[in-house]
Amino acid sequence: MNTIEKHNMHVMPTYGRFDVVLEKGSGCVAVDEDKKEYIDFGSGIGVNSLGFCDDDWADAIFSQAHAVQHTSNYYYTKTSSDFAERLTTATGYQKLFFGNSGAEANECAIKLAKKYSFDKYGKQAGRNIIITLENSFHGRTIATLSATGQEVFHNYFFPFVGGFVNVKANDIADLKEKLATYENKVCAVMFECIQGEGGVIPLEKEFVNAIFSECEKRDILTICDEVQTGVGRTGKFLASENYNVKPNITTLAKGLAGGVPIGVCMADEKCCDVLSKGTHGSTFGGNPISCAGGNVVLSKVLADGFLDEVSKKGEYFKSELEKIDEVEGVDGMGLMIGIRLKTKNAAEVAKACLDEGLLVLTAKDKVRLLPPLTISKQEIDKGIKILKNILDR
Repeated sequence: MNTIEKHNMHVMPTYGRFDVVLEKGSGCVAVDEDKKEYIDFGSGIGVNSLGFCDDDWADAIFSQAHAVQHTSNYYYTKTSSDFAERLTTATGYQKLFFGNSGAEANECAIKLAKKYSFDKYGKQAGRNIIITLENSFHGRTIATLSATGQEVFHNYFFPFVGGFVNVKANDIADLKEKLATYENKVCAVMFECIQGEGGVIPLEKEFVNAIFSECEKRDILTICDEVQTGVGRTGKFLASENYNVKPNITTLAKGLAGGVPIGVCMADEKCCDVLSKGTHGSTFGGNPISCAGGNVVLSKVLADGFLDEVSKKGEYFKSELEKIDEVEGVDGMGLMIGIRLKTKNAAEVAKACLDEGLLVLTAKDKVRLLPPLTISKQEIDKGIKILKNILDR
């Protein structure tokens, strides 16, 4: 029995997988069990921010595993404390909560926002509605699925959690109308600066400004889901920096620890002490191995000039992709890229790329690229050449 057969026999079929077994990797190159190499334009859906097995990252993980791998949150560890200090200092947030994934980080944000209004206005006020955007994606737990503004996800698992209202993305009139309809009942507005799973669609700056203006008038918290857009992906450490705003709450995950599980919910001084002892928790949250990996990621991503290089690579990607006849346009920021195609099917293109030694992703009808932030120009050129050959067929 081969690896794929064994996997399919013992693992629930919740993913549409390609028939390839990845065995190892280095930098931006993955190698399968048949020794075939692949240029990686997906980084594990934006997780391997430093590529495969960065030496400093691997050494930090190894050293921490030989020191202490887990303690439970009854105790402190220097690794997690150092990481929390570095991350809050870099982002300007007051405090954070450690979890294991983007969905967990968003669950924390949802609970935090609801309790903020409960504590301040009381249960009878009923300020518990969270406005999210149509076409958004916030996770696969019941609450984060309920928050997700895509009907395709709202099936099977009834009843979903109430208290979520969707607004059309980039529609200021709809935002104002919903806020008026649910006047004094809304506790937060939750959004992604770029809707990743929704098709790599950036929000317009005017719309983001309207969110903050309207929320400030009503003492409504702003929550930015940066699970996919954060940690330098857009050329800024936080995508919200591209909009010159600072949400009350920001969630991070994916690329934050370079390839080991982590999720973080960061809160500003307005709401950082809302979740008190016993109101939230996570067994593996703040795991020292994950935080050790995160410390290396922060050291590299926050180094002088690193984020400028991410922006330059993103611009280079865009300029080269737009030269391909089949490409209708390129959306996104930095190294979060969505390619609109004129005639071809994105899923079929992704499969053809795999066959030719290139790993890409899809988002709705677009080919999606989330390469490691450390990718070189030579690797970009090699990958684009493969993609161009497929799109030119």
